[in-house]
Amino acid sequence: MISSLPTVHLRAIEPEDLDLLYRIENDVKLWNVGTTNVPYSRYALHDYVAHASDDIYMDRQVRMMIENEQHDVVGIVDVVNFDPGNCRAEVGLIILDAFRRQGYGSSTLQAVTQYALGVLHLHQLFAFIDKTNEASIHLFRKMGFEPSATIKDWLYDGVNYRDAVLLQRVF
Repeated sequence: MISSLPTVHLRAIEPEDLDLLYRIENDVKLWNVGTTNVPYSRYALHDYVAHASDDIYMDRQVRMMIENEQHDVVGIVDVVNFDPGNCRAEVGLIILDAFRRQGYGSSTLQAVTQYALGVLHLHQLFAFIDKTNEASIHLFRKMGFEPSATIKDWLYDGVNYRDAVLLQRVF
């Protein structure tokens, strides 16, 4: 799709990822970019890692670590709200601060799109993004996602409600 992007590898979460997962899930600066705004205990995350089947048909979701060519973890990508009957799923990603603005977001969306098409045979991916998160909206649009709706008061940060943009990539 876009040339000269860094290479990424998507892999299952391993027990060794628990500390990083704990830091990401409990980073309050990230709570306003998604639908979760509560802290997770180390135990809850350990339980998730230990018991996730890595079967998207059973769990209706899969979380994957994003690695670069040097095998550094650069982020996490989630495919959630998997609906095999309607051939769609929601995608969300977090790129760690040290790796932002280096093309990893684009590479990850490209890789997860290939997974959605080639493995899951989906008809569409979608994402809900805070209307004020211009960088994420730009990234998803650059990768072929089109805004289809603005949803009023969709996200709550504990103080304020914020509008979200629904972006879809239909194949």
